Amino acid sequence: MLRQFGAVIEKHPQGTVLTAAQRLRGCKIELPYPSVGATEQVLLTAVLAEGVTELRNAAIEPEIVDLICVLQKMGAIISMGTDRTILITGVDRLGGYNHRALPDRLESASWACAALATGGDIYVRGARQLEMMTFLNTFRKVGGAFEVDDEGIRFWHPGGELNAIALETDVHPGFQTDWQQPLVVALTQATGLSIVHETVYESRLGFTSALNQMGAHIQLYRECLGGTPCRFGQRNFLHSAVVSGPSKLLGGELVIPDLRGGFSYLIAALTAQGPSSVHGIDLINRGYENFMDKLRALGAQVELPGEGLSDEL
Repeated sequence: MLRQFGAVIEKHPQGTVLTAAQRLRGCKIELPYPSVGATEQVLLTAVLAEGVTELRNAAIEPEIVDLICVLQKMGAIISMGTDRTILITGVDRLGGYNHRALPDRLESASWACAALATGGDIYVRGARQLEMMTFLNTFRKVGGAFEVDDEGIRFWHPGGELNAIALETDVHPGFQTDWQQPLVVALTQATGLSIVHETVYESRLGFTSALNQMGAHIQLYRECLGGTPCRFGQRNFLHSAVVSGPSKLLGGELVIPDLRGGFSYLIAALTAQGPSSVHGIDLINRGYENFMDKLRALGAQVELPGEGLSDEL
């Protein structure tokens, strides 16, 4: 994509060198998949390129719209079509801006899943209904309760059994892949068989092996167990799961594999009976601000190296 703009890209053993001998030029680009990261890269490149850039099959997540708002404040000219097409007219320069960042709907949903899995009650200040409508529908189907006000959203487990569901991830406005991992932990506590079909990231279900070691019953499949076949169906990826519950989770030894999986392991540790040792927790700080403080404020017993359990609230 960068080469289409006129960039020169040289790969070396030490890394990759990107240069532009002259001003980049607008072009027509169609993404093979509506990737958020690729769409952001096109936007950031095209705003200062000469001429018009037409981007087809673009991601339209709220974070993309928020980035477009920022760039427009800086002087960019960007218009969005109704068919995942974005037109960017390059400008000569960009200026400063004032902007309040979009609330993190992924973190909000993670805390909601923590409340569901542990039978808790959490108020997420700053969470907004508009960007979370798809998640809120699923949360309610599972059996969770929520209440929206002008300051945020309260999520809680209303009591009784949680419901097994069929879930399929998708690009926005579908169910976000980053919501899938924490929800799977909650589904281990639901009654019956839940089916999860991951269509965005081919290896996102690998974190379930640690949940099975804690007592969960999760079986992975290479077949598409969703409404429609996805791009991973013929490529031998374990991208579907059947979750049988409710399962009694027991504390265990956990090594955080990635950002979203890491939060999910913490939810599992809070749900499980007995203590758990979680390694690599620093990775969570990349995506969750003041994570340990929030855990303690909710009443979790957390011991870091060199600390005792006096942090119980």
